[in-house]
Amino acid sequence: MKACTPALKVNLQLDSSPIQPTHCRCTHNRHVTFRPKAWCKSLAVLAAFACLSFQGTAQTLPGGRQVVALDQHWEFQQRGSGTGQWLPTQVPGDVHLDLLRNKLIPDPYYRDNETKLQWIEEANWTYRTRIDVDAAMLRHAHQDLVFEGLDTTAHVFLNDHPVLNADNMFRSWRIPVKAYLHPGANEIRVEFDAPGKAAQALVDEDKTNAETGIPAKAYLRKAAYEYGWDWGPRFVTNGITQPAYLEGWDEVRISDLHISQPDISQQVAHVVAQVTVDSSVAGPATLKLNYGIGDSRNEISSHVEMHEGVNTLSIPVDIAHPALWYPAGYGEQPLYKFHATVSIDSKVQDEKDARTGLRSIQLRRERDQWGRSFGFVVNGIPVFAKGAAVIPFDSFPNRVTPDVYRGILKSAKDANMNMVRLWGGGYYESETFYNLCDELGLMVWQDFMFASSWYPGSYDWKQNVRLEAEYQVTRLRNHPSITLWSGNNEDESVLYAFLGKQSAEGKLQIWKDYLPVFSGLMPEVIQREDAEVPYWPSSPSADYEATTDAFQSGDAHDWSIWHGREPFKNYENHFYRFFSEYGFQSFPELKTVESFTTPEDRASIFTPVMLAHQKNNEGNSIIHDYLLRDYAEPKDFASFLYVSQVLQAEGVKVGAEHMRRSRPRVMGSLFWQLNDCWPVASWSSIDYYGRWKALQYYARRFYSPLLVSPVVQDSNIHIYAVSDKTAPTAASLRLRLMTMDGKVVKEETKQITLPALSSQQYEQWPLQTALAGGQDLSKLFLSADLMVDGSTVSRNLLYLAPTKQVQLQPAIIARELTKVDGSYHLKLKSPVLARDIYVTLGDLDAKLSDNYIDLLPGEPAELTITTSADQETLERNLKITSLVDAFSSQPTQAAQR
Repeated sequence: MKACTPALKVNLQLDSSPIQPTHCRCTHNRHVTFRPKAWCKSLAVLAAFACLSFQGTAQTLPGGRQVVALDQHWEFQQRGSGTGQWLPTQVPGDVHLDLLRNKLIPDPYYRDNETKLQWIEEANWTYRTRIDVDAAMLRHAHQDLVFEGLDTTAHVFLNDHPVLNADNMFRSWRIPVKAYLHPGANEIRVEFDAPGKAAQALVDEDKTNAETGIPAKAYLRKAAYEYGWDWGPRFVTNGITQPAYLEGWDEVRISDLHISQPDISQQVAHVVAQVTVDSSVAGPATLKLNYGIGDSRNEISSHVEMHEGVNTLSIPVDIAHPALWYPAGYGEQPLYKFHATVSIDSKVQDEKDARTGLRSIQLRRERDQWGRSFGFVVNGIPVFAKGAAVIPFDSFPNRVTPDVYRGILKSAKDANMNMVRLWGGGYYESETFYNLCDELGLMVWQDFMFASSWYPGSYDWKQNVRLEAEYQVTRLRNHPSITLWSGNNEDESVLYAFLGKQSAEGKLQIWKDYLPVFSGLMPEVIQREDAEVPYWPSSPSADYEATTDAFQSGDAHDWSIWHGREPFKNYENHFYRFFSEYGFQSFPELKTVESFTTPEDRASIFTPVMLAHQKNNEGNSIIHDYLLRDYAEPKDFASFLYVSQVLQAEGVKVGAEHMRRSRPRVMGSLFWQLNDCWPVASWSSIDYYGRWKALQYYARRFYSPLLVSPVVQDSNIHIYAVSDKTAPTAASLRLRLMTMDGKVVKEETKQITLPALSSQQYEQWPLQTALAGGQDLSKLFLSADLMVDGSTVSRNLLYLAPTKQVQLQPAIIARELTKVDGSYHLKLKSPVLARDIYVTLGDLDAKLSDNYIDLLPGEPAELTITTSADQETLERNLKITSLVDAFSSQPTQAAQR
């Protein structure tokens, strides 16, 4: 039975047996039972809540400005439910989290609970709080009510006076409320409309919709992934998603401090501090700027004349021999701090801080023998972009902690990534995210929040988008990590793909709606607000330039591998100038799957719950079909999960290494995707709980600054070495053709020098070499090692026969565990080639230095394990699996439909 309203749903719950236990993200192995009596308990706090419902005291800032954070004592209810019941809530937040905290819904991520919670998006919700306004606040010349984010269609009332109709979750709202405040208690009420109804009302107003067929959700400026994606659930939510506060100020308020960087070099940085000031007075003022890095500080002051309204004040700054910001792998990430004050009659009226790194950025688009280049040049260095796409870190963003951000982004850097692409179907990220990217040296390809659709083009809608773009660019432009502003994700591709279904009038209208925004409005905003950072109209795009196999331009997404079910080897047929999206799915590890399933759900990858956590049509079937091309049927469910990760890693490796071998023709590889927003089978290399999949470990190797990459082409074995180093590197290249039990058939070592920023072929062996002496290719492999100063910096293995024909031998792996300086060293050794050694430690909280490694016959490998567990416990939980162990001669149920 479907519940039409929460009131009905609660009645049903009160009359039924307890709901399935819920799971908490941080304690996913423990159950918190949700029982009907929790509703009564929630009601019991309401009387006390009324006494606690006033916001905190004002914080006094320079110039006497006062700010009262509106982050306490909110309550919410379903509007029109007939119950009239108010429940405590948390701001910032959203209605799904509020219902979860009040134990009115089960964990949305557990089993198939997602389907039981769709009623939430169909309801209207109201939030309210009270604030005690004192005489000091009322004396200010200005009192502004500020909401930094409302999701999405919201009507704000102050003391029952309508003061705002918000319609964009990506904007901040500042509302002058002096006329509506009074001494003592003041009520703030925010009424959210059901998103579907709000969107349909906009569709009904659009007279062109009959021709264009624009989907209703595209009319709302709301995160597209909330409606579900092929890796994420559908949770269309409402709420006060960003901080809210009441601000009182008088003569001057600094709204922004921007450090423009028109001319950056190693010799000198010519920057301009641009200070945006709201002033209610006209006359002289003093603008001071204090800046520096570390303990070194400098100060500049300027006498300025201000007018009433918005003033843009500037101070040019020259920094000799600046410490430049570089992407990870190319240098350090020093960050300068700037502090601006505005004073009138020697009294500081307001102040503002900013932090940035000094760097020059160019998107190089030059005609060459392959078409038109597409590559980033940072501080004069052509940088091969290595990374992955980032999606929202949770379906409910307000529970993403700084530790979660740091864990995922630090993992990206640890895997030798230097760029992340912030995908356009989510939301503009938090300051925490961008600050971490600044500190870690991760360049950010920043999509504007439009994804895989087409959109209206009315005047009001475009002005809404313009204000959104101006707000977000102004908010984020001091972050040196932002390397590109991109208009959207795949909207241009969608137009080309689906316009054939439209009438001539519909096609014309769609392009008339599209071009003024993404090739007009957006680049105008970037040119005005952040001119030093390049803009790109869409991803993928060639900026409307015609392309052929012989003339490639722009960036590319390729899903012929996966959706088109083409073999992984086909990646090598393409030479995209910048490969900004490609990938393959896998399942998360068993511990993650256990967090959302029961044992019965794990009978097969095709059970209803496993399919509920697979959002791509036929996704599990596609994984299964590809797996059987290269491997036998895994022997059980856990083995299937493991082999799916090896399959994903090996497939993406083919594409990534091909792109790196192809530099400078190709200058970027960003696979899809780095992270997950819930526990799911997906393209991610790190699962929802931050656990590395095989792909993340592989990425650390195929994105290594120095890479040896063997490949079979045209009946020859070609050996490439790739360098991201900015200086030549002397190295040794060691090649060994070996049998599975370690017999060396052929060996060669040569000294080479890798030029800076290069990819070259250094050796070529005919496949006939391997066939000499009647050798069986299925029983041979090539080991390629690149060594610098005696240490191996890159190792790569190459099968000489199709993967399914390769005859790996069962491996008896010797292990030795010793404790060294607070951690454990695990030494592993095998008499035969052991592929993709997977070390697990049960439920222990532990970190491994590496995993999914290959053991060459007779050659030991050592891993470091960091854990608080004692050695006996560690030994007891330690399990080692190699690829051969995942299979048996008997068919299993793991992949049975």
